[in-house]
Amino acid sequence: MGYVETDLQLAQRAAMTGAAVALPHFEALAELPREVKADGSVVTAADRAVESAIRDVLTAARPSDAILGEEEGQTGSAGRRWIIDPIDGTALFVAGDDRWLVLIALEEDGVVTTAVAAHPAQGSVWWATRGGGAFEGRIVGGRVVAETPVHVSAGADTVAGCRLGVVPEDWGRELVAPLKEVTPALPWPIHPALMIARGDLDLAVQTGGQIWDFASTSLIVREAGGGYSGVNGRLEPGPGASVYARSDALRLAALEIVSGAALSSP
Repeated sequence: MGYVETDLQLAQRAAMTGAAVALPHFEALAELPREVKADGSVVTAADRAVESAIRDVLTAARPSDAILGEEEGQTGSAGRRWIIDPIDGTALFVAGDDRWLVLIALEEDGVVTTAVAAHPAQGSVWWATRGGGAFEGRIVGGRVVAETPVHVSAGADTVAGCRLGVVPEDWGRELVAPLKEVTPALPWPIHPALMIARGDLDLAVQTGGQIWDFASTSLIVREAGGGYSGVNGRLEPGPGASVYARSDALRLAALEIVSGAALSSP
């Protein structure tokens, strides 16, 4: 019997392919043409090239699956759907900041079951499968090595004094202001959700986004023992702002502060 590639192995291979396409663009930023989308976000030729390369890998391996990508929209309508953010953090990418990501998730009948999040310019990658835990590794020669289980940290379930991250840092100031009043927002060398997964942060707010911004990171945080939801309380990833926390109790405490501030503001 021949070798059968698992969904996780496929997602990792697709992410490594995307990373290999993105990195030369990142290293030649001065020549990279860019444009501004209708929503004010920046898109580059790199975003499109990375998504196209990832789609080619996924389509060849799983031709009957649907694919949803930030740049090309959805193709197919199967119960299995791959969700791609080819360059998460394009503004960081075009600024020469190495914190951008390649995000790939597999959703089966509305539930995310496989997730990969890579920081190609940093040589790091995270992944998770539903019920299988969360892991961190390194990217060496286009391969994933040094697999290490990750888990959230322990601590009190109170927002005051917890380690908070906010991404993007310059969006949603009104949303995060009530949280910042009780604990400062800390700098983040990697995506705050991934810092929660490996115990370096306790709470994070992603102040805006679409399903492709959250599908991968939400599963990784949950499989590391943490909690995720939209700011509106929705448990599955979707449009809007989202909250990640090292425990569901802390997530709910943060949501109470955010929604309480929204209700009391004129």
